[in-house]
Amino acid sequence: MKKVLFVCVENAGRSQMAEAFFRKYLPSGFEPISAGTKPAEKVNLIVIQAMKEIGIDIEKNSPQSISQQMIDEAKIAVNMGCMDEEACPALFLRDVTDWQIQDPKGKSIKEVREIRNQVEQRVKELVSQLQ
Repeated sequence: MKKVLFVCVENAGRSQMAEAFFRKYLPSGFEPISAGTKPAEKVNLIVIQAMKEIGIDIEKNSPQSISQQMIDEAKIAVNMGCMDEEACPALFLRDVTDWQIQDPKGKSIKEVREIRNQVEQRVKELVSQLQ
């Protein structure tokens, strides 16, 4: 299985959405994982709500720290964008693709829906490239 690593600082919003969408559109032979450099205690509640609205439940997901093993095993690494330049996952990854997607933290549900739709579109584009 080829691993696709989605990263952001807290692993509480964008990278969780990307992992969930990648699972939904999963191309054969690939497996998604998401992580962060400074993981939050839990997934952002508004992100959970926005994903539930479209039938994807990530409520039981937990943010996790990026590990050297994840980095080493990743065939593809995608950085969602950085809010914290010192903890930006792109600093620790080689051959990383940066999507520059806005952080949903502190945003309204309307803004989070827009971010969700943007993440879904980028994941669909990635999946089509892999097929």
